[in-house]
Amino acid sequence: MSVLSAANITNASLNGRRSIAVSGGVVSATGIFAARAANAEVWDVEGKRYIDFASGIGVVATGHRHPRVMEAVYAQLECFTHTAFQVMAYQPYIELAERLNSIAPFSAAAQTLLLTTGAEAVENAVKIARMATGRSAVIAFSGAFHGRTSLTLAMTGKMAPYKRGMGSAGREVFRIPFPLEHRGVAVDASIDALHALFYSDVAPDQVAAIIIEPVQGEGGFQVAPRKLLRHLRHVCDAHGILLIADEIQSGFGRTGRMFAIEHSGVEPDLITLAKSLAGGFPLAAVLGRADIMESASPGSLGGTYGGSPIGCAAALAVMDVIEDENLLERAEVIGARVRSRLTEIARRNDVLTMANLRGLGAMIGFDLVSSSDQRIPNGAAAKEVASRALANGLIVLTCGTHGETVRILVPLTISDALLDEGLSILERALIRPEASA
Repeated sequence: MSVLSAANITNASLNGRRSIAVSGGVVSATGIFAARAANAEVWDVEGKRYIDFASGIGVVATGHRHPRVMEAVYAQLECFTHTAFQVMAYQPYIELAERLNSIAPFSAAAQTLLLTTGAEAVENAVKIARMATGRSAVIAFSGAFHGRTSLTLAMTGKMAPYKRGMGSAGREVFRIPFPLEHRGVAVDASIDALHALFYSDVAPDQVAAIIIEPVQGEGGFQVAPRKLLRHLRHVCDAHGILLIADEIQSGFGRTGRMFAIEHSGVEPDLITLAKSLAGGFPLAAVLGRADIMESASPGSLGGTYGGSPIGCAAALAVMDVIEDENLLERAEVIGARVRSRLTEIARRNDVLTMANLRGLGAMIGFDLVSSSDQRIPNGAAAKEVASRALANGLIVLTCGTHGETVRILVPLTISDALLDEGLSILERALIRPEASA
């Protein structure tokens, strides 16, 4: 009998079992346990329905269990599930690499490395940059999130909860501030900090790569200014440094472009991908200029499960769905609809103080701030909004330096009716408790 079919299975009972069986280092944003899902809806083990504005942290851009993705996965399951690409290669890996290379935002030829997780992709991008340049230093930004492994944690620019008690693993990782105009950090201040870093801590000819999220994820959905990206490109060209665009969360249609950095017109040298790449199946990639990717020596890249045939089949279907269902255009429509509704909500005099509405395409965030000073973030209020939304059937996540940002990550396949229903729940959750009494 399926564990989910037992009458005594509840969210509370599973949470009790979890507290005993699972490391406390792994946390969940909600206390609910999923039983089934379809497109933009999830049902928990008690049968309650939720509208999904989280998409598994931006993973299911094509919705939960898209029929074409599931069909592709079932077909691959009938053939084989694993051989390890390093032992016996297979066609789906090659096909997906060809498809990714064909859409790469480079003026030169591209090559692809397929992996399993986003952190793994970032680590390998840095490895490739180091092999290509013969250098070791890396420059990252405050507020960045690049993963939880040793190297990626060193590049991640947020102490709690990710780095506290971990010691230091970043001897050759340097950091500069990410521009946040609403916090008083101008673009020019970030640029000046980069050059001050070259003067005081690391010479440009020691730097292998500068890594940046075109839209920061955990850092609060902060969009990298075009001026900054263009200056980084200029600096990289001048000093032989490689520019890595971490598109783990922003890539693959979320912002209305396949890659968020395309909005800037700036060409990176390497791009990391994961999350929305394979419609819910574990798959990641490093996409880079072919001359750089060829710098890796034979056997230096790979992994037992890297580029799994199941993930490759799913990703090929995802690419078809994005194209055939015009999801890049749909992302822009969703983004405009969300922005319009949030702007209306913010005008109400009975809601918590909202500020700094921002984002690209359907990757939208806004802050909850102090009513007396909008420069002061209100992370506690954002957490409470997410909790009230969940109680009323909406899954929505927070992020940001102080947890003050409410982020919208809906499946791009969501219907207008479901989107509006979810936004109405969010609106009710934003009403000040004393105003709703």
